[in-house]
Amino acid sequence: MSKGKLQKFSEMKSFPNVVQPSFREVFHKDFILKGKWNIDFFARDLPLILELGCGKGEYSVEMAKMFHESNFLGVDIKGARIWKGAKTALSDKMENVGFIRTRIDFINSFFSGNEVSEIWITFPDPQLKKAGKRLTSAKFLNMYKSFLKVEGTIHLKTDSSELYDYTLAIIKRNHLKIEFATNNLYTTHAQDKVLNIKTFYEKMWLEQGLNIHYIRFKFIGNHVIKEP
Repeated sequence: MSKGKLQKFSEMKSFPNVVQPSFREVFHKDFILKGKWNIDFFARDLPLILELGCGKGEYSVEMAKMFHESNFLGVDIKGARIWKGAKTALSDKMENVGFIRTRIDFINSFFSGNEVSEIWITFPDPQLKKAGKRLTSAKFLNMYKSFLKVEGTIHLKTDSSELYDYTLAIIKRNHLKIEFATNNLYTTHAQDKVLNIKTFYEKMWLEQGLNIHYIRFKFIGNHVIKEP
């Protein structure tokens, strides 16, 4: 591990806006803040919005700047990436954004029923060879259902046409509600201030001439989500 990463990991231990639970704190166990994020972490009872696979936290930080009446949590396992967003939030004295360093496989350990209002999935690994690891697979969607509010929304932004098509297929298979979908976002919503937030990776893909795909959808009913 590089000296720079070690320094970031060491510094992040002192960040009050970063939670880094150990494996034993979340494996088949409820984390201590489950159901209490707005009370014990933010001390603000406001809509809670997640960014899964947040990387450097660009979406979490920028949305937190735009929407002061919501709380935001970025989730990722890569500590050196989270450091960037957490450092920015601390420097700007932002009280409505925080970060969790954990595997998304453990996400059910962190949130209770109806605790989360929205989920953003921004440029995840499309896992082209392992459908079950995709963040919009049946496995993960069933997890999200356990804590997303009844009218809660899921957003996917991706450069991967394969992940986009797969997500559309799983939505159709399970009769979920698509509110909007496009395989070329900036030809339709170029002026939308939220959708115009660009992550580090998105800028790379745009420079390569790739289209950005976007889906916004909701769950319908309580049935178990199945693979397409």
